[in-house]
Amino acid sequence: MTSEVKTVVVAGHGMVGHRFVQALRDRDTDNQWRVEIVSEEADPAYDRVGLSSYVGAWTRDSLALAGNTYDGDASVVTHLGDTVTAIDRSGRRVTTSGGQQIDYDALVLATGSYPFVPPVPGHDHEKCFVYRTLDDLDGIRSAAEAAGPGAHGVVVGGGLLGLEAANALKLMGMVPHVVEFAPRLMPMQVDDGGGAVLKKLVTELGLIVHTGVGTAGIADGDDGGLRITLSDDSQIDASLVVFSAGVRPRDQLARDAGLAVGERGGVLVDSGCVTDDEAIYAIGEVAAVEGRCYGLVAPGYSTAEVVADRLLGGAGTFPGADMSTKLKLLGVDVASFGDAMGATENSLEIVYHDPVAGKYAKVVVSDDATTLLGGILVGDASAYAMLKPMVGREIPGDPAALIAPEGGGGGVGLDALPDDAEICSCNGVSKGTICSAIADGACDIAAVKGCTSAGTTCGGCVPSIKALLESSGVELSKSLCEHFAQSRAELFEVVAVTGIRTFSELIDRYGTGQGCEICKPTVASILASTSSDHILSGEQAALQDTNDHFLANMQKNGSYSVVPRMPGGEVTPEQLIVIGEIARDFGLYTKITGGQRIDLFGARVDQLPEIWRRLVDAGMESGHAYGKSLRTVKSCVGSTWCRYGVQDSVGMAVFLEKRYRGLRSPHKLKFGVSGCARECAEARGKDVGVIATEHGWNLYVAGNGGQSPKHAQLLAGGVDDDTLVAYIDRYLMFYVRTADRLQRTAPWLESLEGGLEHLRSVVCDDSLGLAAELEAAMDQHVAGYTDEWAAVLADEDKLKRFVSFVNAPDVVDPTIKFDGDGDRKVPVLLDMPAMPDRAGGDQIASDQREGVPT
Repeated sequence: MTSEVKTVVVAGHGMVGHRFVQALRDRDTDNQWRVEIVSEEADPAYDRVGLSSYVGAWTRDSLALAGNTYDGDASVVTHLGDTVTAIDRSGRRVTTSGGQQIDYDALVLATGSYPFVPPVPGHDHEKCFVYRTLDDLDGIRSAAEAAGPGAHGVVVGGGLLGLEAANALKLMGMVPHVVEFAPRLMPMQVDDGGGAVLKKLVTELGLIVHTGVGTAGIADGDDGGLRITLSDDSQIDASLVVFSAGVRPRDQLARDAGLAVGERGGVLVDSGCVTDDEAIYAIGEVAAVEGRCYGLVAPGYSTAEVVADRLLGGAGTFPGADMSTKLKLLGVDVASFGDAMGATENSLEIVYHDPVAGKYAKVVVSDDATTLLGGILVGDASAYAMLKPMVGREIPGDPAALIAPEGGGGGVGLDALPDDAEICSCNGVSKGTICSAIADGACDIAAVKGCTSAGTTCGGCVPSIKALLESSGVELSKSLCEHFAQSRAELFEVVAVTGIRTFSELIDRYGTGQGCEICKPTVASILASTSSDHILSGEQAALQDTNDHFLANMQKNGSYSVVPRMPGGEVTPEQLIVIGEIARDFGLYTKITGGQRIDLFGARVDQLPEIWRRLVDAGMESGHAYGKSLRTVKSCVGSTWCRYGVQDSVGMAVFLEKRYRGLRSPHKLKFGVSGCARECAEARGKDVGVIATEHGWNLYVAGNGGQSPKHAQLLAGGVDDDTLVAYIDRYLMFYVRTADRLQRTAPWLESLEGGLEHLRSVVCDDSLGLAAELEAAMDQHVAGYTDEWAAVLADEDKLKRFVSFVNAPDVVDPTIKFDGDGDRKVPVLLDMPAMPDRAGGDQIASDQREGVPT
């Protein structure tokens, strides 16, 4: 234990400054240091990288970094809304704008950077803003609201932050223009090819892009707006301007104190982040480590760790910076890694470019094509996690296979990944960690989850875990669970052949025990797929999970959302009026979904019957957004309205949705129908994608979104209406019969022996002789379809379950509360006494029988 506590002053409390304080306090077990933080902003450290998420929510606490107030830590003092204005190096004392003088033993400069505003005439107009802080966004919001919906806004700068700012304006209801002096967007991250695809994608999302031009002047325009003149003499009339043309290190404090600065700015530090004054350190964007500033948060965190180590007697040095980036801008994936621009002498570039699909991929390899040097991904960055760890390593096989499109016969599998490749992005678990766990005896998925936490969050990496187990020689059981030795596909055949219609009979004859949360909903899905019995009839009701139990999606505060079906996105004016009246009368929050539907949020369980009665009376059906079944068939307007359309995509979408509505399957199903190759319905990201051509329809299958998005693959091209429907019938019923529990179509096709070619032979060539049987099964489903909510409303016994508490049906659930800013209603999570558990159908049924109102 040291006899004297020393003081470190931290000038700045951004993400890097906070990381430094956390690192120091975590390691300083002897309490050698007392920390004094001086922060210019009134808010303690927040997630500046996620600044755009503030738009819409407008809740500052949502961006707060964990532990940023240091509650209960007497060794940390924060001074918010104050700024270090001067450094007395000889006296080791700082002076703040609030008049404080604080002595230090060590000073850490974490002042970050400031937005660069080009000195164009008019840059200081009151309607010109920068995009850096929460206060900046509040100012932009006020100006956008004053301008009104549909007003135009200009963003000067088309880099990372510029596109973030443009997205923010779009979310505020404005029409964003992006002005970029370079010939392409994101010039530091993507090349000309990637920039062209990126421009196409963001233009389709509503941005107006001006590249290769600068901003010449800003002046007052008509109606109180602005007139922005570009360097090519063109003009833009807008309501506001946001400068996002890069940042500069905020090094004036250091300059005034006589500290050395880098040639291009920034406080000059060595590899230990020490300035030319041994008591002063610099970290983050203001630090010019051996002459270079880094504008990303990851290198900033590294500098923070180095200084924390140095203050505690260590000899930490800056390890270098990984400038790779992967992000989603305006819903568009962009990634660059390693030597993305091919700066290495004699390097080779391999490019895959699909302008129709909006996908660009490039890898840079050594001159002998054996080593991966870097790459760029635009439109689909799913390969980033695999490629980034391979930089500087030998390429396993053909380098073109690294970016080969799905179904192209190439590709690099899990076995080729290095041990540091991240498999579970939610929990940061690498391939090496998982393989070590398997080697130490983790012989099934549950054991791997328990050892590593991989797969315990969203579950999207479970197929990869399964593949690693198999490649390690582990023979995985196909048993559905401990109660059934059969797989889901085998149980499907048992039910189809025997005609068993209840879970109790199935488990009595083919299983053991009472069942569990795995087998009960799985069997419920199988029973629903093989007949038209209502899912809440008899014993079926007790098998359903929460959403199916109440035929609605449960939300985080225990309320439910309602999604009426709108086939093909069509809805009548009368139906829209009914939806609006219901939202008003029940106080529901309304939102347009990504599948061309209207979602009504905030309904209590006891309100669901009356809501649906009014919707059914208006001619609307349950959208089945709650079930593992067909969700939506998204469409563009096609040849009916669009001048580019070559087929009636709306008519086909309506037909398909009405044919396959209510089809229960291993996982949710989404369709898309586009009227031409411009692909406005995004059909190639769907389980079933239909794209019109002059010669008929192209049918794509097994496309999925989610954590591991997959483009759908072409199954058949140029088919007529009848052939298209027959192929979809066969494909869907083959999937329903053979897929694993909760397996979406993309991983199902990947796991199918023979892959796409085998599927094509079964569906198109009838290689197994199943075509007639599969089509008959689908015809049976179509003939037996009834709307689930209409059936509930006609059955008093089923209606009885729609109360908060069975033995107190008039009691309104006190845990369901809401708050909101204006028209935006949000759920409030209350710290309430114990209430009935809503974790699953069985528990709900049991709790409702007991009825425990508070």
